[in-house]
Amino acid sequence: MSSFKASYLYSVLNNKCPRCRKGNIYTSSNAYKLGQMTTMNETCPVCGQSTEIEVGFYYGTAYVSYALTVAFSVATFVAWWVLIGMSLDDNRFFWWMGTNAVLMILMQPLFMRLSRTIWLSWFVSYDPTKEKSTEESAK
Repeated sequence: MSSFKASYLYSVLNNKCPRCRKGNIYTSSNAYKLGQMTTMNETCPVCGQSTEIEVGFYYGTAYVSYALTVAFSVATFVAWWVLIGMSLDDNRFFWWMGTNAVLMILMQPLFMRLSRTIWLSWFVSYDPTKEKSTEESAK
């Protein structure tokens, strides 16, 4: 599996370390395990990259989370409009608002994790050699 080269999109969607793209950022892979929803490993278990670069580092994830929820709302609006339709003569718009609100509440743990992973990936560069040097020093 050493020849496996994970893409940026794969590593972000699977909450992998942005430096080696193999180690898990979170202690639990289940985003809906409420006690451990946002509990992160202090360092990547594969390459040792710190997950908290500085104090308050993750305050910026609010902007990423906001962008994700707006994009999600636009996508559900377009899907609703294409599949069901919108009209001023009935309550379809309000049904979409309610459905979208419920979906966003249900998906909030996923959005929180994804926004943290995206934010970290913007500040940590991919370096596939880091895993190899860590493995070699362990021998």
